[in-house]
Amino acid sequence: MSDLKSRFIEVYGVLKQELLNDPAFEFDHDSRQWVDRMLDYNVPGGKLNRGLSVVDSYRLLKEGKELTDDEFFLSSALGWCIEWLQAYFLVLDDIMDGSHTRRGQPCWFRVPKVGMIAANDGVLLRNHISRILKNHFRDKPYYVDLLDLFNEVEFQTASGQMIDLITTIEGEKDLSKYSLPLHRRIVQYKTAYYSFYLPVACALLMAGENLDKHVEVKDILVQMGIYFQVQDDFLDCFGSPEVIGKVGTDIEDYKCSWLVVKALELCNEEQKKLVHENYGKVDPACVAKVKELYKTLDLEGAFVEYEKESYEKLTKSIEAHPTKEVQAVLKSFLAKIYKRQKCRHHRSLGPGGMSRGGSVGSNLSLLGTKTAPIGGSKMNTCDSSCFE
Repeated sequence: MSDLKSRFIEVYGVLKQELLNDPAFEFDHDSRQWVDRMLDYNVPGGKLNRGLSVVDSYRLLKEGKELTDDEFFLSSALGWCIEWLQAYFLVLDDIMDGSHTRRGQPCWFRVPKVGMIAANDGVLLRNHISRILKNHFRDKPYYVDLLDLFNEVEFQTASGQMIDLITTIEGEKDLSKYSLPLHRRIVQYKTAYYSFYLPVACALLMAGENLDKHVEVKDILVQMGIYFQVQDDFLDCFGSPEVIGKVGTDIEDYKCSWLVVKALELCNEEQKKLVHENYGKVDPACVAKVKELYKTLDLEGAFVEYEKESYEKLTKSIEAHPTKEVQAVLKSFLAKIYKRQKCRHHRSLGPGGMSRGGSVGSNLSLLGTKTAPIGGSKMNTCDSSCFE
């Protein structure tokens, strides 16, 4: 484990102990033990890249200078607030999807004696964020801005989840609803704001910046989040299982992935009929027909062109930013995802093979490896959901 990550995890231990001894609630042995176990089970289990990105981004904004112990603790505390937010999303998402496993272990609500108590645990996880912010940031000039930021991003993410859920109501398969604008909208709200923008926004606030003056930074990070999800959709179908770590199931799961909406955009009527007849079925023959159509339509070539255009557009936007430190932060994010090969952790499906609310969460867990230099739900859209 890297020194950075081990120091980051130490901060989790401090924050957890504060929460377990919060004077606003009179804990007894059973309640303290429950929350202790619930936190360890749900919060620190992933790769922690969202949280670590706050620390890394703040360091880059400080021109790469080594952080003081206080700066490291505070940036880590904000990073852990994002990990707490992620845990809150995932606990509730798994209940909604009827999922079975998460991060290689049973979903929290599937654990014996937990059940629907997990719904209240999700509420507790969200409330812990407010407690952490109050404990460590209430005397900071940007405290109110932090509260507003977390509230707004949570609202955006939950709204993205809502679009996802009402677009693909279980038992009502309607490909006519699937389109590139819809795919983009769900990914933007369900994933990009909390996975890409939130870590950088936290670092900017710590650095004394006004977020209203960094709208272009938000726009760039949202575009990056959308590119990331399109890339993930592509890897699900065209990536090698040995490389991405799982067998892709977006076709069987009836995902509103970039590939199917792009295919529907390019199809003639006969090809469109083939998609309608075979998409969303677990029969390997049906899956093979859809994949063969993707090849006929040269969606691999379309993705390569999309990736090239996205990278060039993002690079141009980043290099147009007047501040070198902000450029460094954005370049760091893009370098981690450009032409990446690895995808997300596998997680088991809910009833009937459907897994609506996957999340970029699981995908972003692979952001830790830099794969290329940079110049100078599961809705049914993502396995990136807000919710993991």
